[in-house]
Amino acid sequence: MLNIERKEAILSVLEKQEIATVQELVNATGASESTIRRDLTDLESQNYIKRLHGGASLSKRKTEEPSMSEKKSVNQAEKKSMAAAASALIEQKDCLFIDAGTTTIEMIPFLAGKQVIVVTNGIQHVPLLLERGIETYVTGGKAKPNTAALAGGKAVESMKEFRFDACFLGMNGIDAKQGFTTPDPDEAAVKKTAITLSSRSYVLADHSKIGEVSFSSVAPIEKAYIITSSKAEADQLRTLQQETEVKVVNV
Repeated sequence: MLNIERKEAILSVLEKQEIATVQELVNATGASESTIRRDLTDLESQNYIKRLHGGASLSKRKTEEPSMSEKKSVNQAEKKSMAAAASALIEQKDCLFIDAGTTTIEMIPFLAGKQVIVVTNGIQHVPLLLERGIETYVTGGKAKPNTAALAGGKAVESMKEFRFDACFLGMNGIDAKQGFTTPDPDEAAVKKTAITLSSRSYVLADHSKIGEVSFSSVAPIEKAYIITSSKAEADQLRTLQQETEVKVVNV
């Protein structure tokens, strides 16, 4: 198989299943493992793919935002473990901002029995909070169908009435140089405001978000603690740990 044909075959596999191991690509192309690794290095340098530990995924567009239903079934074990770790940091009578998202929503079962007040922009978060008897406030803002988040200027203005002991945010991209990023500027504004109004800020992100960069800047890395999983690559974690505290949850 010619070099260009092999690379096209690699991209074809990734388009079908999003993530593939080196061995799967070896099987698909008939090439050696060392050849596949060289091809992946070339494709990453051209921004077609992102190298992962033992494999690769297609590069995401900086403005691409998966829907809640798409994200809900991805990395569930990681999200629940991170949510448990994040909830352990909450103290009685804390006033919290809990961001919309499929990771932060996993925190809610762990809040049962805690005397806390929660402000959220997550539409799907509200009934789950109320079911557990948690005093809940909801931001204003425009409802985004993809992420079930309230965002935009009205969300930001409504948040300014509060002060938070801690905020817990989801994030699409975490990069030591580019900081915390997310695809939508309106949601970025909400996250940025939450950090500004909070005594302590935490970003919950599974391993797939580490090293990614999205369109809209939220904050530099040192502005929030990071909670992620042991599936993240060690060298990336070490780089982030030079800028902020990183809690790594074993999965």
